[in-house]
Amino acid sequence: MIITKEVEIGGKKLTIETGKLAKQANGAVMVQYGDTMVLVTAVASKKPNTELDYFPLSVEYKEKAFAAGKIPGGFFKREGRPTEKEILSGRLIDRPIRPLFPSDYSNDTQIAAFVYSYDGENDPDVVAAVGASAALAISDIPFLEPIGEIRVGKVNGELIVNPTVQQIEESDLELTIAGTESSIMMVEGESKEVGEEDLLEALKFAHSEIQKLIAVQKELVEACGRPKMQVEAKEVNEELVKDVHELAYDKFKDVVSTVLAKEDRYAKNDEITEEVIEKLAEKYPEEEGAIKNVIHDIEKELMRKRILEEGKRLDGRGLTDIRPISSEVGIIPRTHGSGLFTRGETQSLTTLTLGTSRDEQIIDGLGDEFKKSFMLHYNFPPFSVGETGRYGGVGRREVGHGNLAERALKYIIPPKEKFPYTVRINSDILESNGSSSMATVCAGSLALMDGGVPVKAPIAGIAMGLVKEEDNYAVLSDILGNEDHLGDMDFKVAGSDKGITAIQMDIKIQGISYEIMEAALKQAKDGRMHILGKMAETITEPREAISPFAPSLLFIQINPDKIGAVIGSGGKTIQGIQKDFGVEINIEEDGKVSIAGVNTEDARKAKEVIKALVTDPEIGHEYEGTVIKITDFGAFVEFVPGTQGLLHISQISNERINKVSDVLKEGDKIKVKLLKMENGKFSLSRKAVLNDESKDKSKEEKKD
Repeated sequence: MIITKEVEIGGKKLTIETGKLAKQANGAVMVQYGDTMVLVTAVASKKPNTELDYFPLSVEYKEKAFAAGKIPGGFFKREGRPTEKEILSGRLIDRPIRPLFPSDYSNDTQIAAFVYSYDGENDPDVVAAVGASAALAISDIPFLEPIGEIRVGKVNGELIVNPTVQQIEESDLELTIAGTESSIMMVEGESKEVGEEDLLEALKFAHSEIQKLIAVQKELVEACGRPKMQVEAKEVNEELVKDVHELAYDKFKDVVSTVLAKEDRYAKNDEITEEVIEKLAEKYPEEEGAIKNVIHDIEKELMRKRILEEGKRLDGRGLTDIRPISSEVGIIPRTHGSGLFTRGETQSLTTLTLGTSRDEQIIDGLGDEFKKSFMLHYNFPPFSVGETGRYGGVGRREVGHGNLAERALKYIIPPKEKFPYTVRINSDILESNGSSSMATVCAGSLALMDGGVPVKAPIAGIAMGLVKEEDNYAVLSDILGNEDHLGDMDFKVAGSDKGITAIQMDIKIQGISYEIMEAALKQAKDGRMHILGKMAETITEPREAISPFAPSLLFIQINPDKIGAVIGSGGKTIQGIQKDFGVEINIEEDGKVSIAGVNTEDARKAKEVIKALVTDPEIGHEYEGTVIKITDFGAFVEFVPGTQGLLHISQISNERINKVSDVLKEGDKIKVKLLKMENGKFSLSRKAVLNDESKDKSKEEKKD
């Protein structure tokens, strides 16, 4: 039976249909918004996966080229590995639904979202998230409650639901917000230095639309929802729990209340864990996993209890204290800029590279192909947490963290008209104990200023945490890795002293109040100002000039009809200029020519050559030419690239000469004046140049 439900969101109809497609999945829906359509399926294994100590949820999001009437590029003509856009969109689905499964549920669960139609206006990512929730809600998979997800923009002071691509470009903010009926679950986005109050207003505005999406899903569940599968509570051996507590509780209490470095804390925890396992090995053979789970719960309970009751954290800080900060710039000599930012046991070494328009990244997805001139790449090597690991492709986490940091910094990058370089930031995390993406923001800001990029303002980032038990809660500034792992929220905020430029919030519980979000935003602002102050002790504004190792960029605007003259037959002319002067030349369709070279003087010479190529010869102008051929009656001189003129023997010198070869040879560089143009032929004079120089010299001597 085919069932369809619809609701109006942002002035457009959103339709959810089930019962027609992919009927063997536990749940499947086709969601349509405008002419954008996404098929989303939810499937779970029949039995729990007892071998894993985490919930095995995976989300696959695919944008098929046919959805936009395109054929994939490349040799194979089919979609390949996930693009960054697909990875980020998958994360926008995963993050808000992950906390909404029962804690004892451990069946392998997979969400698959395939984009079948894209209308060029409505991004399928939020449509897919609604589809994922609906597919789970109508299935027998134990999903606690549905979510809604929308995008919010703000154009001319007005908040907009699911803005179009054009509206996003004009917007002061772009936020993707997901939530349940009663609470916000996830926030991801960027803004142009908006205030905390404006952000809260946008969240409240979004929530009313999210509630509409949840209401329509509930209607769908009433019409065709399946009974949820029973989740068996994991058996708890109360005697084992009691024995572990007797052996470990007091020892972990001492560790939790002692200020230790990360590695020392891990070593102490491992020591206690091994001791407990050894003492209980005979009584509880093959129960090592259960013992470790109890120990994990003890550590979590003690850490949270100390925070809520004493206001003290693992490293001895108060709730609002920021870890010690140090920073340096210019520590890598041959990069175009560099910054080292260390906060506690988290450290980012970030470099800046300036390139030309040829270095821009070409983005080819469902929408129109475009070029990207600012890129931030984030890397998290295993040694940053003292571990070994495989060095391969970039993981989804690295893509997500890099995207957040890029969002935070992109607003301060000057437009191409003012700073025509392609900018690449590379962040290597050398140590990690909480919020390496925000350390990347700080280090990236330092590297940009060190490299002389005229940024609008320094940017800093901070990660906030939460510990909540019933109505009692504590918001934590600058969280540690353990506080993220054992806490209830990871709330990252980046911005300048004027406002927020990027934000990301994930929670691990079923919801938090606006009161908590408001407190977290205020606390984050205070922390951000503190970090900006520390960064200002190292560098306060961009250096006056870019690195001498960065390419010098010069520009010239030519008539588009003259582009062929610069390129030459088979590219011979432009390749020759690039080779002769060691430059890189790029020509746009509108006739804008960029010349990049490490040596500024060589770049200027190349510019003059191009200028000469596109400028029509003028009688009376002097040119520096090259002798191409010697004859009995004169010499042929190339005075403009690709254009030759005759230098008659009578115009070579003021003195009478018998043979041209007595004065000139092929390859000589000489100055000539254009005397006459007739029927495409040019008459040149070296004698006229010599006479002019002689007159100028006489004038100078008279002045003396």
